[in-house]
Amino acid sequence: MQIIAALQTLVTAVPLDVEPTPAELDAIDREMPLIRAEVELLDAQIMTIDRPANELDARRVRRARNRVLAARRDLTNRTAVQSGGAA
Repeated sequence: MQIIAALQTLVTAVPLDVEPTPAELDAIDREMPLIRAEVELLDAQIMTIDRPANELDARRVRRARNRVLAARRDLTNRTAVQSGGAA
């Protein structure tokens, strides 16, 4: 019987328990309004999964979609202004 061993070095050179850098935390903070809006949209969609959507549910999903679009627009405009470009 022949022993089979990995002949390549490990792919992951950095340890897996690395904390996020301050720049990554700042990026998360900038994107937090969009993340919250997407979670609200997901919550509204989950509520309509197991039953037919009534007028109130449709309005809730529509408003959540509008919040996501507004948050994406604001994030894009903020990023464009910070980088010096026009949105």
